[in-house]
Amino acid sequence: MTRIHHLNCGTLRAPPNPAASCHCLLLEDANGLALVDTGIGLHDVRDPLGRVGRVLIDAAGFQFHEDQTAARRIESLGFRTADVNHIVLTHADPDHTGGLADFPHAQVHISVEEHAAVANAYWRYVPAHFAHGVDWKLHSAPGMNWFGLDARPVSPGFASEVLLVPLFGHTVGHCGVAVRQGTRWVLHVGDAYYLRVELERDDHPVSALTAQRADDNVRRIESLAHLRRLARDHSAEIDLFGYHDFTEFPSA
Repeated sequence: MTRIHHLNCGTLRAPPNPAASCHCLLLEDANGLALVDTGIGLHDVRDPLGRVGRVLIDAAGFQFHEDQTAARRIESLGFRTADVNHIVLTHADPDHTGGLADFPHAQVHISVEEHAAVANAYWRYVPAHFAHGVDWKLHSAPGMNWFGLDARPVSPGFASEVLLVPLFGHTVGHCGVAVRQGTRWVLHVGDAYYLRVELERDDHPVSALTAQRADDNVRRIESLAHLRRLARDHSAEIDLFGYHDFTEFPSA
């Protein structure tokens, strides 16, 4: 079974909003390593203004710490960055893609809808994060039925199944990433919600922020409804968590 490491690969702090994590996954398998999202990268840390820009730094509250980058986190676990053969992106926002250039030989898996937005230089993405030349692997429907949701198999050749699960709305091609763990699944929901409290209520202040930053808020709400259903009806089968809530990191 593929082992999952939970890594915080960056911090965002833009008061009055609470500090937000960049919750990435490292999948450790006999056939290599894969990352789910890449957080804030080494090149961002070394050239914040050139790579990210003052407007975005201030708006999102980017913090630049080399020891938090995916590259350094992976090295601290005793691995080499060259062993990362695959990267699976929930979407292409800059707090998720900053580390791509630190793994230039990895194949990058993404939904075909999200890739189209990147290719068209959509305003919310940072072209510098893709300038090194990305080895894209595009995933499109039809896929498979996964607990009532469409899912698109990713094929890294690992012992555990890995799926892209469309949860559109935050961005046009936003997906969750599901990884089988024996009889259970882990579902990384990306930015389908910012804080876990959104699974339980609509009146939390963060809901206004998630609505404001959604490309399609109607579809975001539909995706959130699916996640609420999974959390309610399939808690014995699925462990789900998002990208930005520090409280969702495993305690051990």
